[in-house]
Amino acid sequence: MTSGSPSSNSGDPAPSAGVPDTVLATIEAHLRQRELRREDLYERARRLRRLAQSTMTRLHSNGGAAVELAEVRRGMADLADWLHREGRGDEPLAMDAFQEAVEAVLLGAIAAGQPLPGPAELGVDPEPYLLGLGDVVGEVRRRVLDRLGRDDVAGAEADLALMERLTRSLLRFDTTRAIVPLKPKQDTARALLERTRGEVVMARFLSRARPDGTPTGGHPP
Repeated sequence: MTSGSPSSNSGDPAPSAGVPDTVLATIEAHLRQRELRREDLYERARRLRRLAQSTMTRLHSNGGAAVELAEVRRGMADLADWLHREGRGDEPLAMDAFQEAVEAVLLGAIAAGQPLPGPAELGVDPEPYLLGLGDVVGEVRRRVLDRLGRDDVAGAEADLALMERLTRSLLRFDTTRAIVPLKPKQDTARALLERTRGEVVMARFLSRARPDGTPTGGHPP
């Protein structure tokens, strides 16, 4: 053997046996538990999303939705609490559900003529709150169109003014899409507002141009 060359005697460390099976089994159990939690979260979010959607449908049909709105708010609180306890790292799975629940609650407040609650009052983060606020602009447009269909130009103008206030509130925020994808909501709200404004202006013009001079609502001038 040449002096100074590496030794291959039994003093060398033995080859590694790899990751112990007990460690791998622990990781498998961890991943399985997370899969089960994600499935649970998905179902909770799905139920809240469907409840919010049905509540908005009821609100647009002029039905009483106080019970449903209370359930939506309870569902938001329960889901937020579950996420805090069990769902760290999986919050994006609940984003759509929170967003639609916020939309439903805001629409309910609008229909009842009540102040709009903020994210802290609803127990949600600002990100899904802003996305829900963006969507509720479209729900107010539906109210405008419904009023125009009933020849209620004054009511349509009031809801149009609300659309303007909501859109201004939405456009106040300028943040990166990585934090919250708000830009598409802002662009949509702006476009809906301009279209709705044109429809209300046209309805007002037609109302004033009636041959008998009867204003909206059928009352004499």
